Amino acid sequence: MEPVPTAIVDACVLYSAPVRDLLVRPAQAGVFHARWTADIHDEWIRNVLKNNPRLTRPRLERTRSLMDAAVRDCLVTGYADLIDSLTLPDADDRHVLAAAIRAGASLILTFNLKDFPPGDLAPHGVTARHPGALLADLLDAFPDEFLKAIRLQREALKDPPMSAEDLLARLETAGLARTATRLRQRG
Repeated sequence: MEPVPTAIVDACVLYSAPVRDLLVRPAQAGVFHARWTADIHDEWIRNVLKNNPRLTRPRLERTRSLMDAAVRDCLVTGYADLIDSLTLPDADDRHVLAAAIRAGASLILTFNLKDFPPGDLAPHGVTARHPGALLADLLDAFPDEFLKAIRLQREALKDPPMSAEDLLARLETAGLARTATRLRQRG
């Protein structure tokens, strides 16, 4: 793993609030560069609203604004001209690869690894990784910063407050079982 990787975060990863928060905090700590686009924001917000009618667009737009303010240089622009020249199994995912190329990112963080085959990414110097794999690597490489980030995440949860174990259980449910296991091992 490069010392401080740059990763485009796919909408499927930003969909879950606990995962979104866990990625923002290490990015704030400078242990990796999290990047996304307005299109990626629009996709996760659209899907959250479709699947959770209790949430409102203004609330999610506020989250979007807070994310953009919290992570330095997170928004990637100027990638649209690359989209049509790229090939992926799902043409609707090409904007993610285009953003990675434009940002000089070495990683695309996604739960949908099959949508980003190595053969399609390698010519662009990009690899798709499960967010849990990156988070486990960051925990090993930057344990103090990472543990502080997870502690701050838990302390910020007030409605309802969560114990450390409750937060780890939420991360497991959200697809980060490996990360939760590694955090338990660290005590």
